[in-house]
Amino acid sequence: MSEPSTRTVERALSLLADVCEKGSTSLADAARAVDLSPSTALRLLRTLEASGFVRRDDTGSYRAGSRLMQLGARALGHESLIDLTHDDMRALAAETGESVYLSVAGHADSALYISIVEGSHSVRHTNWVGRTIPLEGSAAGVVLRGETPDAGFVVIERGIERDVTALAAPITASGRVAAVLSILVPSYRMSDATAQERGALLAATAQRLSTGLSTGLTAES
Repeated sequence: MSEPSTRTVERALSLLADVCEKGSTSLADAARAVDLSPSTALRLLRTLEASGFVRRDDTGSYRAGSRLMQLGARALGHESLIDLTHDDMRALAAETGESVYLSVAGHADSALYISIVEGSHSVRHTNWVGRTIPLEGSAAGVVLRGETPDAGFVVIERGIERDVTALAAPITASGRVAAVLSILVPSYRMSDATAQERGALLAATAQRLSTGLSTGLTAES
């Protein structure tokens, strides 16, 4: 790789690191942090944005993009996430009788299902592992966008699937959403009271997993 090309890659990676470390940053602040002119920083950020490594929010600030989150989850290891969550997912499925999913950010505004523990009911949500769903209109999407309400979980009735109610809660690491824990239930079996009860259980489980994930990352650093 030629010297100019190497320098371009270094600058782009510096910008990417700055966005990730700050969580959200403006063009001016990012350029200043890595000692680049605003025009050069803008050109590199646009390239990163086109590749899904960063995204611009409604305020114009730059944040980590879906592609970066996807690669980050893979770097942590889908297997590590699956191993970390499996016992709690099994316990949640056993207590509720419903299918429990683990998902991460996919590419191009999607969520990717990476693990399931199926429920025990004869009528239940069956395996969607490996499939993606749009962030728009999905409970997992609300969580991945950082819009989980204070209750700690999201409920969407008849969202991606007309006859399914989805509950979702964030699994976080270092203050960011690393994965989503979800329960998918046939809507005829979900009353408002049941949704609140299972949502609270889901949120408590996700919080416990978040603590375990953050502790593991701290130990590795």
